[in-house]
Amino acid sequence: MARAEAPLNAVSTLPRDARLAVVGDSITEQKLYSRYIEAYVVACAGRPDVRVFQFGWGGETAGGFANRAVNDLGLFHPTTVTLCYGMNDGGYRPFDENTGKSYEGSMRNVLTILKENGIKHVVVGSPGAVDTFHFRRDNFAPKSGADGYNETLNQLGMIGKKLAGEFQQVFADVHQPMVEAMKKAKPVLGEQYAVCGGDGFHPDANGHLVMAAAFLKGLGCDGSIGNLTIDMNGGAKGSDGHAVVSGSGGSAEFESVRYPFCFTGDGKDPQGTRSIAPFLPFNQDLNRLTLTVSGLSAAKAKVEWGGAAKEFSREQLAAGVNLAAEFPATPFDANFGDYLGKVGEKQQFETMLIKQLVTNFRYFDGDAKADPEMAAAFQTLKAKLAARHEALDMQARAALRPVRHMVKVTPL
Repeated sequence: MARAEAPLNAVSTLPRDARLAVVGDSITEQKLYSRYIEAYVVACAGRPDVRVFQFGWGGETAGGFANRAVNDLGLFHPTTVTLCYGMNDGGYRPFDENTGKSYEGSMRNVLTILKENGIKHVVVGSPGAVDTFHFRRDNFAPKSGADGYNETLNQLGMIGKKLAGEFQQVFADVHQPMVEAMKKAKPVLGEQYAVCGGDGFHPDANGHLVMAAAFLKGLGCDGSIGNLTIDMNGGAKGSDGHAVVSGSGGSAEFESVRYPFCFTGDGKDPQGTRSIAPFLPFNQDLNRLTLTVSGLSAAKAKVEWGGAAKEFSREQLAAGVNLAAEFPATPFDANFGDYLGKVGEKQQFETMLIKQLVTNFRYFDGDAKADPEMAAAFQTLKAKLAARHEALDMQARAALRPVRHMVKVTPL
């Protein structure tokens, strides 16, 4: 049996060997949505050629990033950058003309710097949102603090959208999907269910999944993880990334190198991703591992997968059912969790690397130009740090082992 391989066009806007920098403030430095982006692109979209590096910096504004962009990005040499600023740029106060002008000027400066340094592909993200229960401020009367600041963040997002168009880049609306998910989730799970974090603006895993979805769409992800086909009167087939090991009589074993995105936590826990899934179209838009069954004579059938079973009608199975959405536990969960944890270790190293070391290199530019030995020492240090980063990346990717899983269809 030949090992399944995923096509490299699974993320249309990332060319072969793309280098993706995820840039933003403390919300990015939480290393949640950045981890989900990396895990999705590599494991779900099947792009092992892509390298990802997060550049989050707590408390930062777009202007702050402009000051460090050339130096800090120089270690990684990205070809694509995602930007998520505005939460701090808004000043936690009602929107006014000066706030808008300052943010626009800073973001324009960032986009100009990226363009001048040969980065041709940028996804300009809007700021996220603040939580309608947990965000408390008194300076927005007569509106609530959350409603008032969400208006400010929305205005900043519109500025980002305008600039994305001006620079012929992609805009990712992070704000509105968070607001919409919050409106849907709180009536079901309670007002205290935090979508934007217990402090009101640093989301837990649930809110970060919403953010990741916005950026993944901006990166051109089409959402198809793969197609598994079972013929009740014949064999089975798998699309790219899913090889058939064996199959006949309604059962098939597949070996997959492309994973569905695997959720964590229970249905009420904001620190897991599962609780927010019913309130946004993540599975529909980005997480489709589709099982199609032909030749079923019975009106319905039981599908067994990953140690669980569920019944579907003949019509549903003929049209295709999304295993990732229908089954709460998957055969990929353990491997995906292991990989996600190791990506977290790598991204933790990235935070230390940038904030404690690399960003300070710029203060020695003049000395290095005047002293060849110092310049050589910096180059040696950068090479050593890059090698350590590469080792952590390879360690994470080693967790992405092919997964064998059985699908059994029993007529009822």
